[in-house]
Amino acid sequence: MFLRNLNSLVLVAVALVAVPSTQAATTVIPANSFSSYGALETYWNYLYPWGSDHNGSARMKGGPNDHTNIVVSGNTLSLIAKPISNPVPPTSTANPHPAIKYSSGAVHAKHLITVTAANGYTISGEFSAPTTRGTWPAFWLTGANSWPPEIDIGEWKGTPQNWFNTFNTSSSVRSDLVNWPSDLSFHSIKAVLTAQSNNRDIKIDFFVDNVYKATQFGLNFVGKPLWLWMDRLARLDPPLEQPTGFATS
Repeated sequence: MFLRNLNSLVLVAVALVAVPSTQAATTVIPANSFSSYGALETYWNYLYPWGSDHNGSARMKGGPNDHTNIVVSGNTLSLIAKPISNPVPPTSTANPHPAIKYSSGAVHAKHLITVTAANGYTISGEFSAPTTRGTWPAFWLTGANSWPPEIDIGEWKGTPQNWFNTFNTSSSVRSDLVNWPSDLSFHSIKAVLTAQSNNRDIKIDFFVDNVYKATQFGLNFVGKPLWLWMDRLARLDPPLEQPTGFATS
């Protein structure tokens, strides 16, 4: 049994497996990477690759000696948002510079993911995600050297749905929405990334609880290194955008 704040994103396990086309699969991040802080710090770095701020109203906080918002316990990782007052600076340093109302947690994988013709990846995890309005946890990939590419494996925007997204440009976006329970029960999500025969594009197959849900394509994603990270952002009552290629299931 887990007792937790509704403002937390809780993960039992995340696994990252490299799948070469001609060799046996290699586990890059094992399912027990949340078994201790030592295990966490072996495979993950604290915060975002660039620091503490992104495009939401929470500032990421944490490190080897600060586990207030990034908590490992019972083989789970909890990313916890807490209200704060008088943050310095008062707004995010990242566009669109929203007001900071929370401290929260984020981690990113030390291993960069690069899909090639010879090497694909399977990325999976078990999540308990809040779906109340204003919450915005996510589990996603983005380009290490440029944006896009972006692939959102888990994104919860304050409704009982998970968004699977692929950004080919800022305006060319494919989104598939799947129902997600609002009772904070754990469910698995998975993305299987494979290069296409043109050696330019990536096919992404998405699953919930090992049930296939959607396929999307990342154009010209082959060979581009990607960061994998998890965060617990916050939204201040924003409208829910519905980009091009919008679908629900």
